[in-house]
Amino acid sequence: MDFSSLKRLSFKHKNNKFFFYIAGYSRLVVPNWLFRLRLDKELLKIKQYDADYINERVEYYNRLDGSYVMPQNEDRLSKFKLGKKLKTYFFDAYRYSRFFNSRLGAHFLFGDIDYIPEKPSIVKSRPICDNNANAVIIKLDSIRHFIFTHDKKTFESKKDMLVGRAKVAQIHRVKFLEMYFNNPLCNIGQVKKGGMCQEFLVPRMTITEHLDYKFILCLEGFDVASNLKWVMSSNSIAVMPKPKFETWFMEGTLLPDYHYIIIKDDYSDLEERLTYYITHPDEAKQIIEHAHQYIEPFKNKKMEKLISLLVLQKYFKKTGQL
Repeated sequence: MDFSSLKRLSFKHKNNKFFFYIAGYSRLVVPNWLFRLRLDKELLKIKQYDADYINERVEYYNRLDGSYVMPQNEDRLSKFKLGKKLKTYFFDAYRYSRFFNSRLGAHFLFGDIDYIPEKPSIVKSRPICDNNANAVIIKLDSIRHFIFTHDKKTFESKKDMLVGRAKVAQIHRVKFLEMYFNNPLCNIGQVKKGGMCQEFLVPRMTITEHLDYKFILCLEGFDVASNLKWVMSSNSIAVMPKPKFETWFMEGTLLPDYHYIIIKDDYSDLEERLTYYITHPDEAKQIIEHAHQYIEPFKNKKMEKLISLLVLQKYFKKTGQL
């Protein structure tokens, strides 16, 4: 194994899956009734925070209006078991569902959900639109999506370029590579061997290597751009079109040219947008500061737990079970 491979095995800027799984399996051996006894006490912790902010987020994630009643004996929590696939989703969901009575029912849809379910379901992702109430968001697959950096490099010290590495399995990502692969303002490419767009194949880069650049590409894949959280926590700037999907990160609330640099859906203005912020570094640093402010609440693990429990409690209430 060469040195570059060893670097990529580093846990720097990454969540540690080993400890994530140890914690997940450990929760399975603790009786759930112990957590059910603690639920009321956990919910009272809202007094420690800005209740308006907490409730706004709960309402954002869970927009159910109470018009659906969960059928009896359907999808009971008592039947919610660890499967062979999507274990990270299960462990994240179980971390909060164990606080509720196992007779309650919940529809869990794991994976990249890019549609609105027919009945109220608990999901990681949903389309950004007005009629997405049946998609109730909780923080799923957090080990992959919720990574934050400790970027010590200043914006001024970084390269005046856009960097991007991704697996390319979507037409819109192909289009971006076709337009900008050889552009002098860009260091972008495909990292999956044997997949589509092998003419754009480039070496992988660590997050640390990405942070050498002022601008980082955050293109959505099957749903959200999974790198957006760590990019917004860095001293580089996310560059992307207006998002079409959202997760626990509430991508639908992000403001263009305030939290990230927006480009057109057809990508035609990329050079113009990069050049503007290269020549206006003070405005670029304001975007970085706004992004850091947006990120900060998501780092509060105790508050994140409280919001998660309140979202689930509302789910059970609005489906006629509490």
